[in-house]
Amino acid sequence: MQSIKVRSHVGSDGMLHLQVPVGITDTDLEVIVVFQRITPATEGKTPEDLGWSPGFFETVIGSWEGEPLVRPEQLEYEIREELL
Repeated sequence: MQSIKVRSHVGSDGMLHLQVPVGITDTDLEVIVVFQRITPATEGKTPEDLGWSPGFFETVIGSWEGEPLVRPEQLEYEIREELL
């Protein structure tokens, strides 16, 4: 038995279409599908709910008061041959 985890999207038609390469040909398989709805972990949570101090973002966003940030000229980089 082999388990393959696939993340997919259900279209507006309510149908889930799966294409799962299994590397097996000309044989019968028994397939079991278990699905779980994925919800973003931060959906509906405030910054305070996520562990940020109250007013943190209002205080720090756009508040850089030091010298202007300057990116120095970048050096040449080494081009490596790909490993085969």
